[in-house]
Amino acid sequence: MQSTVNYLWHTDDLLGQGATASVYKARNKKSGELVAVKVFNTASYLRPREVQVREFEVLRKLNHQNIIKLFAVEETGAGRQKVLVMEYCSSGSLLSVLESPENAFGLPEDEFLVVLRCVVAGMNHLRENGIVHRDIKPGNIMRLLGEEGQSIYKLTDFGAARELDDDEKFVSVYGTEEYLHPDMYERAVLRKPQQKAFGVTVDLWSIGVTLYHAATGSLPFVPFGGPRRNKEIMYRITTEKPAGAIAGTQRRENGPLEWSYTLPITCQLSMGLQNQLVPILANILEAEQAKCWGFDQFFAETSDILQRGVVHVFSLPQAVLHHVYVHAHNTTPPLPFVSQPWRENHPVPPSEKRSLSLSCGVGHPRADSCLFSPLASSSPACSWFSRIAIFLEAVYEQTSVAPQHQEYLFEGHLCVLEPGLSAQHIAHTTASSPLTLFSMASEPPKGLAFRDPALDIPKFVPKVDLQADYSTAKGILGAGYQALRLARTLLGGQELMVRGLHWFVEMLQATCRRTLEVTRMALLFLSSSLGTERFSGVAGVPELQELKRTTELRSRLRNLAEVLSRCSHNITETQKTLSDLRSELVKNRDQVHEDRRQDQGPGFILVSNKGCCFLT
Repeated sequence: MQSTVNYLWHTDDLLGQGATASVYKARNKKSGELVAVKVFNTASYLRPREVQVREFEVLRKLNHQNIIKLFAVEETGAGRQKVLVMEYCSSGSLLSVLESPENAFGLPEDEFLVVLRCVVAGMNHLRENGIVHRDIKPGNIMRLLGEEGQSIYKLTDFGAARELDDDEKFVSVYGTEEYLHPDMYERAVLRKPQQKAFGVTVDLWSIGVTLYHAATGSLPFVPFGGPRRNKEIMYRITTEKPAGAIAGTQRRENGPLEWSYTLPITCQLSMGLQNQLVPILANILEAEQAKCWGFDQFFAETSDILQRGVVHVFSLPQAVLHHVYVHAHNTTPPLPFVSQPWRENHPVPPSEKRSLSLSCGVGHPRADSCLFSPLASSSPACSWFSRIAIFLEAVYEQTSVAPQHQEYLFEGHLCVLEPGLSAQHIAHTTASSPLTLFSMASEPPKGLAFRDPALDIPKFVPKVDLQADYSTAKGILGAGYQALRLARTLLGGQELMVRGLHWFVEMLQATCRRTLEVTRMALLFLSSSLGTERFSGVAGVPELQELKRTTELRSRLRNLAEVLSRCSHNITETQKTLSDLRSELVKNRDQVHEDRRQDQGPGFILVSNKGCCFLT
């Protein structure tokens, strides 16, 4: 046991250890409150005095919810070692979250956005106070659960931190090699003499590597054999990286370097978020400090992402759920919701109807039956939407369905989106209740693109090796979780597909009913016209000529009546086909619900020396 005046801890309760200090879980002697204590070892006192007290001074200067709190600075009783008493985060670090098998391929989108928000907010507070951290990595980002169970991430370990303005430089080298800026890596790891000085942007490189790690579950720069085994190639990858590339790997010994400009297909982030994130990574993972973004631009671009709202769009041609991030500007005041009964009693003026139809590129028969399904006025999202035209273009980027060919259903109702209006009028969507997109153009079905999880199952090493067995088992579990996620994604897509087709069939049936009514009215009118035998003379026109014209008109009317009769018959047949299809869709929907119910049951994975088996 060790203690200070107010705190007590057991040396077995080790939370982390570094070159100059160890961190333990401790308790307040009076209240029993859990804290973290950082106890400095004898090696730490070999540093200059100003370096020893730097961490205390930095932490005393900072006060932010995304930076670990410093409660007190005390000393142990016997050895009089300095002790920092800090906030205790019971949920480990971001690294421990990423080490969990379910996150082997990166964090889920919602959790990644929490990490991004917390890291950006914490780093912004550091820069406001003129602090450079110099050791940003997942292990130095602690996780705490809030009162409502939400994750809160906090920057910690300010042993390498110091005050540094944007235009200042430093020459001392700190950090963890996988996350080090290449210039610092060259001197600290490769031990090459160089006279370079470093600025605050070295933190941006570390943030870029950390965000890539959080998004994918792996490091962006990986030489053959790993970063710690092949250090020269590691340096080559980071310094030879082409502009725009965000990752580089070497797959075989002495093999070529392969560059990636996108996140891997196994990443859990939606394409909508990836499109926003990749340019940021490309510009902060820039070895030349002159070309790297500054913090001002980094904060502006990341804040832009965090201020956007998500519109969920399920594409029927692809059977894929998309997340469309809409920019945070409200350019038009909200319009009132236009309900179906109100619309029936208040027809849309022809000029308005034409513009609504043009907004989807087609004169749909239901264009005047439903306008917008706006977000509820109480929704906090009402203030952050831009023009619908931007939304339609964003959908096009992800689905390849041109704006003029896009048609939308929401909860079974046709939604007509006018490009010039505020996107605030788009329905408030969720993953289970998205906008359903169908294309008026002939689009070949694409389906969900994915990597077979079986390709990521590691091979068993034919020897007894505890560390290798642990890594293999962890890899198999990671592949198992990926397979489970993929199965759930496909099942969810099937459910949304069946529901969307069901609505589409219902819409076609309603169109058929209305067309049939019009056709029957036209036939009734024609029958009445054909049965009229009276002719009224026209001044100056001979009776014989008038009779000839009337005969020709009657012949045309008979032909039209026959065409309408055939159309009526075809519509009736189509209605019957649609009814049969609707019945099949109802059966499929019931089966999907049954599959969903079974999927929510307990599941586990069996692993043996002959392989693995996934059971649900």
